[in-house]
Amino acid sequence: QVQLVESGGGLVQAGGSLRLSCAVSGNRDSINRMAWYRQAPGNPRDLVAAITSGGSANYADSVKGRFTISRDNSKNTVTLQLNSLKPEDTAVYYCHVRLRESMGIISYDYWGQGTQVTVSS
Repeated sequence: QVQLVESGGGLVQAGGSLRLSCAVSGNRDSINRMAWYRQAPGNPRDLVAAITSGGSANYADSVKGRFTISRDNSKNTVTLQLNSLKPEDTAVYYCHVRLRESMGIISYDYWGQGTQVTVSS
């Protein structure tokens, strides 16, 4: 029932920009943490950026200063702005959300299907 749908991926030249969006639907519980991960062939799935319900953001060192994560609670979306893209940023980007029940004790994790980002030299 809970679905995460990513959009905004594509092919860009080095130095270009992309904006990724993730829309969450079907959730009854509140959204706690929202995040973006990425995975390149032969590599593990790594955290790119995360934002808590309180608005605290965290970024991987490799993207710090270039990427910005934000969320719109009224629309149930999380966005990742990717600037100054490098070929090393090429990967499948996955949206992830952590839902928390009303008492704040039990949480549930969900993943999107992924969207491809390719940066050419």
